[in-house]
Amino acid sequence: MPSPSKEKIKFGEKIGYALGDTAANIAWRTLTTFLLVFYTDVYGLSAAATAVLLLSTRILDGFTDILMGILADRTQSSKGKFRPWILWTAVPFGIVLSLTFSTPNFGPTGKLIYAYAAYILLTLIYTANNVPYSALMGVMTADSKERTSLSSFRFAGAYLGGILVQGLLIYLVLFLGNGNENEGYRYAIYWFSALLTFFLLITYFSTKERVQAPPRAGSGNVLQDLRDLLKNKPWLLLLLVGFLFVTYNSIKQGITVLYFKRFIGDGNMAASYMVALLVASLLAAICTTPLAEKWGKRNLFMGVIIFSAICNGMLYFFGPEDVLQVYIFGVLSEFGAGMMPVLFFAMLGDSADYSEWKYGRRATGLVYSAGSFAMKFGGGVAGAIIGFVLSLHGYDGLDESTMPQAVPGIRMLMSWVPATLALPLFAVLWRYPLDGASLGKMSDELSKQRSTL
Repeated sequence: MPSPSKEKIKFGEKIGYALGDTAANIAWRTLTTFLLVFYTDVYGLSAAATAVLLLSTRILDGFTDILMGILADRTQSSKGKFRPWILWTAVPFGIVLSLTFSTPNFGPTGKLIYAYAAYILLTLIYTANNVPYSALMGVMTADSKERTSLSSFRFAGAYLGGILVQGLLIYLVLFLGNGNENEGYRYAIYWFSALLTFFLLITYFSTKERVQAPPRAGSGNVLQDLRDLLKNKPWLLLLLVGFLFVTYNSIKQGITVLYFKRFIGDGNMAASYMVALLVASLLAAICTTPLAEKWGKRNLFMGVIIFSAICNGMLYFFGPEDVLQVYIFGVLSEFGAGMMPVLFFAMLGDSADYSEWKYGRRATGLVYSAGSFAMKFGGGVAGAIIGFVLSLHGYDGLDESTMPQAVPGIRMLMSWVPATLALPLFAVLWRYPLDGASLGKMSDELSKQRSTL
């Protein structure tokens, strides 16, 4: 009979875990896809002010991810280290998401202060929820292949959350607002916030922690955990990988609504385009496990970033009348991009194993805080890049006369600006040391070590 850490995870538990990222992506996709256009075209903030808000808040928030990882590793409860945080944050997460898309009738300064306060609070709650949620995958199983499968389920759930938001939000805003975008966003986000809370509760009640840390792990020596982390070459490289691929994906997502609204000439078409991309991502998540078993996680990652970037760069050459070509190359690009987070979070679990194997200590929450840190920092940098490029091209969401000069910037952001990140991402992955052979050796030795505890 397999040890608890090696047993296969049942299908129902994988679905329950996946719904946690459906919930997280209800928030994440709403922020990356709609927050910038909400702030500029609905709430009335300038593109430059929005760029500074997104970047400064995410930089600050990135450091809280590390602190949350340390705190989660030292959480002691009968329900585990990580699962309780999912329960504790479920309701506050939904409430604060709703507040972020509320539009109080303040003056220009008051609006900016409110936006900062709501957004900072949301990122803090997201951290308290998502760092433990990500780390949970690292202790549900010690089997690297099973962890890749679990990561595939997770991101299938994530893309389902994206489909719900990006496929429905635009239409819900129109339907619930009756022409008033302020009201439309507010009521639509109420519905999504309730759904987010419900899914998180399912995740809490359906999952189980199995991998027990060695006795020295989580013993209170934070400095030793940090020293181990800074000596963990796979983790350090993954930190860069996460930042680069999230910045790449977030620029693509964050400009989509404006691209269709301002360049194609039909903002509502963005919904069907984003759904098409998320279906491609969902299929990519399903395909990732067998492809990774055949070629290895690192090699597959290097291949898909080049493929995705080439397809994405092609979007620059299409005009407003070339909608079919935009859909085709956008979907192809997203099929490659959809595998990246699946591979990334599975590789983070491998780097946690590496720390335990190399140093006899396992700080799973701290290791997985890299994922949340990279996503937030990369997302913040992407939002800032979008805002600054729009500002340089004179974009004003409330002034139609600025659109002709802003469109070239929008086209670049949709195509070659994110594609330029492919080369540094490929270079970092080239140096990643954990291949199939080393992972097999490491897993076998860890199993022997754990059997003696």
